[in-house]
Amino acid sequence: MAIRKFFIAITVIGLTVGLTTAALSQEGAADAIASRNFYGCRIGLLYHDVNGLWSGSRAEGGFDMNAEIVFRRPGFFLWGGGIRPNLGVTVNSQGDTSTLYGGFIWEFVSRAGLFFNTGLGLALHNGELDAGDDRKKALGSRVLFRIPVEIGATFGGRHRLSIIFAHISNAYLADPNQGLDVLGLRYGLQF
Repeated sequence: MAIRKFFIAITVIGLTVGLTTAALSQEGAADAIASRNFYGCRIGLLYHDVNGLWSGSRAEGGFDMNAEIVFRRPGFFLWGGGIRPNLGVTVNSQGDTSTLYGGFIWEFVSRAGLFFNTGLGLALHNGELDAGDDRKKALGSRVLFRIPVEIGATFGGRHRLSIIFAHISNAYLADPNQGLDVLGLRYGLQF
């Protein structure tokens, strides 16, 4: 009986080591694919509809959970920084305006690992279009312009902490145009 348990334990250990080694080699391949296609990913917690910034007033509440991926291609360099496409989502904790967005960001990274980025893109939202509820922003159009500004630091070569501000509005191409601002913290992982 003891010999049987010993062989079962050896078999389990052998399978575990074999599967772990295979997973690590596949993870290395996955990392190589990710680093070729993706520049980085970010997650964050953003204060929703901040008062006194670009939009000027606050009607909605809660926090936004944010996730974003920045692609490596197509990308090019301009003015000492790189321009890359991004795609992201914000989901509001109270059921207020959430967005799906994409665009391009220009990013400068210093030798010390400090970085600054800004960009321009479009955001599709589920918020209100017209005034009618004082607790909701009247955004005027389902598709809005999005302008982010982010500053932060890279540590450990791949990890980032940053502060981000983003503004969405229809740029007065529709009426009304109350706009909406978010401000928060993000963690990023570079590939």
